[in-house]
Amino acid sequence: MTLRTQERHWALWTRQRWMRLATVNALLSTIALMLSAYAPEPVAPIVRIGAQVQFMHSMASIACATFMNVGADAARHAPAFLLGGSLLFAVHHYGAAAGLWGLANGLIGFAAVMMASGWMIMLAAGRNIDT
Repeated sequence: MTLRTQERHWALWTRQRWMRLATVNALLSTIALMLSAYAPEPVAPIVRIGAQVQFMHSMASIACATFMNVGADAARHAPAFLLGGSLLFAVHHYGAAAGLWGLANGLIGFAAVMMASGWMIMLAAGRNIDT
């Protein structure tokens, strides 16, 4: 019974689902980046940095599929950290640009640790490529 529950849980987070989430995340960041061109000057750079970080980590999540295709199966864990961390980082910056809170917040540090964890997972997963 437990094994079937675990199988169902992992089936929920398939490569296809991660790639779709990464694509939606990239689309949202692209829209935010385009809208930042029309934002007032003190707000535009804050939105821009959030959108750029969000987009970069979406592309890294899509790259995880390539890693998995060449034998780095452990890379399947990286998108959770890359997408989750970049979304926290971006939403925090978008909220700061909207005046909801300031940028001096521990959430940015937590998001940075999550994103770095995703990169470290990809680094460690790469050891199994072409072996």
